[in-house]
Amino acid sequence: LFESMEYGPAPESADKWLAQHGNSLGHFINGEWVKPENRKTYSTCSPATGEVLADTIQVSEEDVNKAVSCAREAFKWSELPAHTRARHLYAVARNVQKHHRLIAVIEALDNGKSIRETRDCDIPLVARHFYHHAGWAQLADTEMKDWKPVGVVGAIVPWNFPLMLLTWKVCPALAMGNTVVLKPATFTRLSALLLAEICHEAGLPPGVFNVVTGNGAFGSKLAIHPDVDKVAFTGSTPVGQTLRRLTAGSGKKLSLELGGKSPVIVMDTADLDSAVEGIVDAVYFNQGQVCSAGSRLLVQENIFDDVISRVKERLTHFRIGHSLDKAIDMGAVVSEQQYNTIKEYVDEARAIGADVFQPDIPIPTGFYYPPTLITNVQTVSRVVREEIFGPVLVALPFRTAKEAINLGNNTNYGLAASVWSQNLPTALELAISLKAGAVWVNSHNLFDAAAGFGGYRESGFGRDGGKEGLFEYVMP
Repeated sequence: LFESMEYGPAPESADKWLAQHGNSLGHFINGEWVKPENRKTYSTCSPATGEVLADTIQVSEEDVNKAVSCAREAFKWSELPAHTRARHLYAVARNVQKHHRLIAVIEALDNGKSIRETRDCDIPLVARHFYHHAGWAQLADTEMKDWKPVGVVGAIVPWNFPLMLLTWKVCPALAMGNTVVLKPATFTRLSALLLAEICHEAGLPPGVFNVVTGNGAFGSKLAIHPDVDKVAFTGSTPVGQTLRRLTAGSGKKLSLELGGKSPVIVMDTADLDSAVEGIVDAVYFNQGQVCSAGSRLLVQENIFDDVISRVKERLTHFRIGHSLDKAIDMGAVVSEQQYNTIKEYVDEARAIGADVFQPDIPIPTGFYYPPTLITNVQTVSRVVREEIFGPVLVALPFRTAKEAINLGNNTNYGLAASVWSQNLPTALELAISLKAGAVWVNSHNLFDAAAGFGGYRESGFGRDGGKEGLFEYVMP
């Protein structure tokens, strides 16, 4: 019976939306699609198969000028009553929920991550941010009465959470009365363009939210544009350092959410069954392409071998496959370039004598990197110190809580950490001693729009989310 059944495209099929645009997308500026002639194009591909999803255009300086000019002209958005801005954000939130399935499919295809992650994590958080910040827009006249919007915000976001990280910038910016010009990452442009169309469909005034697509160099062009008043960036630490140099002395506001090498500290008082699941989720979620990934596993010495054995056993049950397969644990990494970077780190660890474990599981052809566990490695090794941004976990033992704190803080980063122990006084003592912007207890990578997120040191400055996130988009 089942072999004879034929299935048509699902209603949320990405093909239909892309076909409506002839599989060729321009910028979204001032409430309409803009496709200037004689522009270079970029083929956006699915990491799972290499299939070309759509052609997008490469931005020029003229396009940046037009987008910023339209955003400046639309700044009368800030003069609307706070309640009116709130109604607009509520409308966008409802429209995101209406198109939930389409957005989830586009995001999974474009980035390579599992449809389960986009459907059950990313898109609900996107809607949550719009709803949450609609509430702040409603309260702006009382809660933020001594503050005013900055002006035009230039937002630059990475490819690991293309849509979710976009909303972390756009929602507070719009709630406080700013207008936005966004440049999505080179590899992942589609969901940002889809969201711009969804916002327009929901009635957001033209020019309030604009999207231009291009390479990294044009992120810098946007940042230094004289009519951009604030730069909001999430991405790598080196690019964040470049943006800080470019904007120094310009008077522009700047917030940076950068890389991390987050420790996961497991005490011998932890519930090991739940800790192992937490460890696996902390680092292999989204193929390890997470700035707050728990990529350094620090385990108390007397349970180290047991925990490592359990993690290895767990990895032998991993399923790796196409991003639209609802049963997979991991999909493809975002590009061949990222695949080669991850492989280079792991090969170097092997060369210096570290023990590298990769489970004997089926790996599809393409940019699929197996979940990897590295042990027997020194703290000075690159795989311990540097952000790999892939499904690679490095494990080190410790003896005492004080040693765990020293190891946890022995990094240039300071974005996130987690502590695992059923003894809560011990866990909290460890948590407050860790120099990280977000510290979870008996969990990892839990996010909410009401909780500020951001780092210290080379993990950047400024916060996304919560009331503290609003202050990045206002001035006295």
